[in-house]
This record gives sequence, C-alpha cells and structure tokens, in this order.
Amino acid sequence: MTFSPAAAETIKDFLHDTKTSPDDYDLILTGDLGKVGSTLLCELLEKEYNIDISKKHKDCGLMIYDIEKQDVHAGGSGCGCCASVLSSHILRRLENGELKKVLVAATGALLSTITSNEGESIPSISHAVLLSGGNK
Repeated sequence: MTFSPAAAETIKDFLHDTKTSPDDYDLILTGDLGKVGSTLLCELLEKEYNIDISKKHKDCGLMIYDIEKQDVHAGGSGCGCCASVLSSHILRRLENGELKKVLVAATGALLSTITSNEGESIPSISHAVLLSGGNK
C-alpha cells in the first residue's frame, strides 16, 4: 500500500490553487512514503501533471531512518514521522530564517473495520499545510 497517489493529487491541487510551482518552496515534505513511495510520488507528478518536485522533495521517514543500516523498509507512521521531523528539525530552520516556505503533504489511511473485514482496499488521504518562516 502506498499513499503516493493521494500525496500527488494533494500537491498538484495545492500548487494549482495557489498558482505556485515547486520552485516557490524551500522544501516539499511528505510523511513516510519511504524510498519506493517517494520515487513513485515524483514519477506520478511528472508523468500525470508535468510537475517536477524532485529537487525540493524530502520524505520525513527517509530523514529519520537510515535505510542502508536499518531494516525499516518504509520506516514508520507517516503522521509520527511528519510530527517528529517538523517539531525537531523544520520548525527551528523556519524560525531562524534558514527556510522560508515549506509545503507539507502528510498522508494517512482511512481505516474502517468494515473495509478490512470485507477485504476491501484501504483508501489513502493526504492534506497539505504551508509553513512560512521568519525573516531573520
């Protein structure tokens, strides 16, 4: 299961609605898509919408875990990885002016006992948050 299609659609919609491009942001962060999901996200945006975020995109899970030394596959919880990276690393960089604009596309699953019990697929969701930094 990957949340990449949900993240791709959210990022595309956000950029379209705000009339911005990836170049307008210092970072475009996702939760924990992992290596495979991050690659898929960039490919989806490029092929489906002609949007290249590869130079701006970082995945919070990939920022926490060392996939060469740890057997974590996709890492951990997208919301946990986002919260950890944002509160420990990104907010400080925004506050000191090192970063000016960060787009965060957090992802998650719409879990339901009915869906799981009936063998249905689990839909994914993504929401975007724009964080702006100080002028130091």
